[in-house]
Amino acid sequence: MSFNLPVEIISILLPFAGLFSKKVWNYVQIMLIGAILATGKRTVTSILEVMGLSAESNFQNYHRVLNRAVWSNLQASKILLTTLVMTFIPCGIVVCGIDDTIERRKGKKIKAKGIYRDPVRSSHSHFVKVSGLRWLSMMLLVEIPWAKKVWGLPFFTTLAPSERYHQQLQHRHKKLTDWARQMIFQVRRWLWNRELVVVADSSFTCLELLSSVSQTTSTSMITRLRLDAALYEPAPSRPTGTMGRPRLKGTRLPNLEQILIDADTQWSKITLSNWYGEANRPVEMSTGVAVWYHTGLPVVPIRWVLVRDPLDKFRPQALLCTNQRYQSQQILEWFSRRWQIEVTFEEARRHLGMETQRQWSDLAIARTTPLILGLFSLVTLLAHRLQANFTWTTRQKSWYVKSLPTFSDALALVRRFLWASTFSISSKPTDIIKVPRSLFNRLRDLAIYAA
Repeated sequence: MSFNLPVEIISILLPFAGLFSKKVWNYVQIMLIGAILATGKRTVTSILEVMGLSAESNFQNYHRVLNRAVWSNLQASKILLTTLVMTFIPCGIVVCGIDDTIERRKGKKIKAKGIYRDPVRSSHSHFVKVSGLRWLSMMLLVEIPWAKKVWGLPFFTTLAPSERYHQQLQHRHKKLTDWARQMIFQVRRWLWNRELVVVADSSFTCLELLSSVSQTTSTSMITRLRLDAALYEPAPSRPTGTMGRPRLKGTRLPNLEQILIDADTQWSKITLSNWYGEANRPVEMSTGVAVWYHTGLPVVPIRWVLVRDPLDKFRPQALLCTNQRYQSQQILEWFSRRWQIEVTFEEARRHLGMETQRQWSDLAIARTTPLILGLFSLVTLLAHRLQANFTWTTRQKSWYVKSLPTFSDALALVRRFLWASTFSISSKPTDIIKVPRSLFNRLRDLAIYAA
């Protein structure tokens, strides 16, 4: 089946064409548009149905795009990142977020699944385990001009299997922080001429990881810091001719717990424009520089930032940055973007069918979830391209009023354009829309067989 896309769409997709053969690229375009238009599950069969190909006898060719065709996930991530950076951050510092999520999956043939803590259903007092796949995703944290809000745009996602899985294969286990280090270094090579800041939660507060990142050119990391972390002054200068091993640290500094309750601590009151969704949020902070040291582990120079709430709505917390040159307010603003990673995971589940795919082939599993998360960024790019020539329609309800478009509105804009591009519109003032019989049947079936 031949397939022609509108120029507004193909201009965004064209850089990816070189990853596939000509025959496979035709299947890829059909599956991509079908994944955008489909609602509910994102299986290959649901994609074929929404594209009007439910009678396609060679349906197995579409499955083979995921489980057999030769193309590189890594190269696709590079192209997607390059396109996102050129579109939204043509200059300046690139801020990325990294975090893991659990895709709930069952089945004996899914080899890489494990038992993990479910972060969605668990709480501080309630622990829930779940069977599934653990994914580590890296996202671009950037403000979208027409949404006037920071979004997390996934571009690089990898499978991080459990230790039991590696033991069964007799492979060396790679911890989550090992995967994170490799991903950060890979992005550093892709963006070799840009300054990179990586934001992460406390799962990545690891001295080995922080030390590796701090030694990389123009790369910094921001994470949470324990209030009882052992902080020291930098090692004093070493006189010439001194015998023995050089010192790693200087005098021990007070713990942040002590600084928090010390009456002599200097606090600065600032207002953050975006603190976890709250506009113009006042907070108080104290900051300083130190080296973080633990016996047998690398020494990491950091800038620590202690934050407390004058409204007493959240507990005091501490952050660290491996670049001591950054200002504390900038560190806080960058770290507050991290929550958008969780928002993106939820949007991908709700609107893009994440966790509904049914592949069990190892190669198809390794490709499908990164593609679905990448689809979030691709839809954002398409909406950004289309919004200049189309009027936004933000879906309103009597109990929920919003003034700015969200991802669901961006997805609706792209879908509306794709459906409209298949209509035949009369040039007369009456603007009669002529719907082909085959398209009418597709729309009818989507409506009457909707789950």
